[in-house]
Amino acid sequence: MKRTVALKTKPKRSRLAAPAAKPTAKPARPAAVSADGAAKGKKYIYAFANGKADGSASMRKLLGGKGANLAEMTNLGIPVPPGFTITTEACLTYYDLNQRWPDGLDKELVQKVRWLESVLRKGFGDPANPLLVSVRSGAAVSMPGMMDTILNLGLNDRAVQGLINKTGNPRFAYDAYRRFVQMFGDVVLEVEHKVFERALTAKKQANRVTNDSDLSAEALKELVGEYKALIKEHKGVSFPDDPMEQLRLAINAVFGSWKNTRAITYRKLNNIPDSLGTAVTVQSMVFGNMGPKSMTGVCFTRDPSTGEKVFYGEYLVNAQGEDVVAGIRTPLPIAKLKDAFPKLYNQLVKLGQQLERYFKEVQDLEFTVEEGTLFMLQCRSAKRTAAAAVATAVAFVEEGLISRDDALLRIEPSHIDQLLHPTIDPKAKFEAVAKGLPASPGAAVGKVVFEAHRAVELAEKGEKVILVRQETSPEDIAGMAAAQGILTARGGMTSHAAVVGRGMGKCCVVGCSDIIVREEEGRFEAGSIVVKEGDVISLNGTTGEVILGAVPLVEPKLTGSFKQLLSWADQTRRLGVRTNGDTPQDARTAREFGAEGIGLCRTEHMFFGEERLPAVRQMIVAKNVEARKAALKKLLPFQKQDFIDIFTAMEGLPVTVRLLDPPLHEFLPQTPEDIARVAGQLGIPAQELTDTVHHLHEFNPMLGHRGCRLGITYPEINEMQAQAIFEAACELAKAGVKVLPEVMIPLVGHPKEFHVTKEVIDRVARETMARYHVTVSYQVGTMIEVPRAALVADAIAQEAEFFSFGTNDLTQMTFGFSRDDIGKFLPTYLDTGILAVDPFVKLDQEGVGALVRMATQKGRSVRHQLKVGICGEHGGEPSSIEFCHRAGLDYVSCSPYRVPIARLAAAHAALREKRQAA
Repeated sequence: MKRTVALKTKPKRSRLAAPAAKPTAKPARPAAVSADGAAKGKKYIYAFANGKADGSASMRKLLGGKGANLAEMTNLGIPVPPGFTITTEACLTYYDLNQRWPDGLDKELVQKVRWLESVLRKGFGDPANPLLVSVRSGAAVSMPGMMDTILNLGLNDRAVQGLINKTGNPRFAYDAYRRFVQMFGDVVLEVEHKVFERALTAKKQANRVTNDSDLSAEALKELVGEYKALIKEHKGVSFPDDPMEQLRLAINAVFGSWKNTRAITYRKLNNIPDSLGTAVTVQSMVFGNMGPKSMTGVCFTRDPSTGEKVFYGEYLVNAQGEDVVAGIRTPLPIAKLKDAFPKLYNQLVKLGQQLERYFKEVQDLEFTVEEGTLFMLQCRSAKRTAAAAVATAVAFVEEGLISRDDALLRIEPSHIDQLLHPTIDPKAKFEAVAKGLPASPGAAVGKVVFEAHRAVELAEKGEKVILVRQETSPEDIAGMAAAQGILTARGGMTSHAAVVGRGMGKCCVVGCSDIIVREEEGRFEAGSIVVKEGDVISLNGTTGEVILGAVPLVEPKLTGSFKQLLSWADQTRRLGVRTNGDTPQDARTAREFGAEGIGLCRTEHMFFGEERLPAVRQMIVAKNVEARKAALKKLLPFQKQDFIDIFTAMEGLPVTVRLLDPPLHEFLPQTPEDIARVAGQLGIPAQELTDTVHHLHEFNPMLGHRGCRLGITYPEINEMQAQAIFEAACELAKAGVKVLPEVMIPLVGHPKEFHVTKEVIDRVARETMARYHVTVSYQVGTMIEVPRAALVADAIAQEAEFFSFGTNDLTQMTFGFSRDDIGKFLPTYLDTGILAVDPFVKLDQEGVGALVRMATQKGRSVRHQLKVGICGEHGGEPSSIEFCHRAGLDYVSCSPYRVPIARLAAAHAALREKRQAA
């Protein structure tokens, strides 16, 4: 089992100024003090000892996960070393007061230390029988390795003698002292970790030993003195001798670690609010490094990788917990404990099973055995893979521990993305050379290519490739489909590469500003590293990492548990789930994943095929209607076959076909070289094509000649597309295939735009069905993506039979943001808190959402059975899906590989609504 060692990156902060309370001398054996003898006023500290705790597991927000679970374990009679927890409220107040303690906290702390001394009959700093404690962080949401810990606190030159006298083991005592000074110097006084490591390495070399554990007591004693001298040298302060001063400074350090760089980054990555704060748990030390009958370890009640019901973990004999985490020594598998210490093993398994049954969750346990006596230091819900999470949730239902509803709610919809894509083997070792935005999850390995046609050529030869571009365009679609993964230097999470990559289920990393792409030279640079065409790289679409060379991949398995969970989701949700799909393969894939139809079929993607693009371009350069119709006639059979294939793949399910949406210039070449080549293919002068390109150029294409505006200007385009749709539908209907076509008119902002376009569609539908002597039921609706359409939705719904919100464009037009340019200022908006999240990733429920609600309500005010859905990228994002449920939409539509996520998210929305109502 691999445990990650957290980086020691910390911002500058002042800890040396102790709170306004003088250290108080304490008796070695103080009289008993009540555990709840808190200072008058607010209570900041909660104690736990000997089967009784002030707190409980329900107080996670106040005591943090660690403190709440320690309190609950204590109340359950689990062997937990006594201690107390300082609340998250104290941490937040500390920051509110500009890093000063709130009134009463210091007095309460002194009282709790005296209480702990009385419980354990030890004294803080007592030279005869010293009390030593650990000081640990613990937020309400687990953030493993992100914040700070100090062990063995309370040691000084007098107390270490008491520890020697008490244990008769000077080597153990000075090892504990050495560890404490090093950890305190690093975490609290901010002396670089490597300073101590160099001294330790030099000491081992001088004593001709390899391992820390081989150093003698005398060598460790010398090391303590050297460590203190290094602290004085680097910080100009003496190592604090008073245990209470040590404790106050350590508490400040843990409070401060809430705002260290790695903790802030972790919270951003995991959407954890900054407003939670961390609790501080002060707990009496127990020692796993007192000899051959002492040990420490970490274990799980089930395998965190697979979910298998097997006790899993590691331990080290004669070691402290940091040794397991830091990988200083190779731990032993927990199964070996059964042979070496069977009684301990059985006790540990029994406690693990007890805690799993009680918390109804797979447990991650930390334990220490001191001289043969077992102590539990922590329990928490285990971090595990998506596969393990799904397997255990289903198993817990089958074992009668939780309900189906509970099982559904404990699986984060976004996490099951892991089950749908290959991922990098977690055992693989690699170094990333660059990092971008993780636009589409999974992993990919292949040779670098910089041109779409080159990707196709190599893929046809059986080679795996990664398409690397400055940014992609619709013309790259074939290369994107051929590639294993996509890497772009520009673009955001809803850029062309990101949207298409997700739709294809391709691993995709976008907006990778760490690289400079030189397409014309066939290379990209990542710092001093140059990667040329043909070089092999790997992409991690889950993290955004770019890796040199090939790393091993793991193919995910769709287990029976996964299918079972999704079937429960389908029985629970109200919201329908469709897919965005433009090809028969998209349709088949999505249907396998449980899609209930196609909510968006983008016909423009069909026009970029090698045999079709010339006809599209002929249509664009045509001088009159007749010439345009002649070009469109060439496209008709291709478009018709597309619909036959898609309707067949989606037999019995609705298919929403969006008429041509993008501006025409996207289909034309832009560079002089490409213009000359294409002009030759079209048989027209290069200047004529250049003039056409310039004529079609728009300052703001998003608001330009596109969508329904194209079909109104050139109705023959809509006629051809409608003919293809209805000829395909009629032919299949005559063959006994159930077809449910829905024709969607894009970019409508005025009811008359819809009326004019619908007249063309209805006329072609009538004419086509008359020719085929068959009737096909169909609907005509619109995409609501212009804010004005939401404002006049009741007028549009007089004729429109369905609405589908195109939230990508609706977000652009509502905010006035260009999703292709937002990257220039979005990071600043996020860092300053102007925006909480990227509005193209998560739906802006307050603004864009208000338009969605308004349009839905106004539309249904005149057409009560109006079908309403969403087909933007937000249709696959869990919080946006919950909004759609609350807003009363009928369905969401998303990329094929996000269909399972949407199914589960829709179930979550229904369950939360039910529980709120209850």
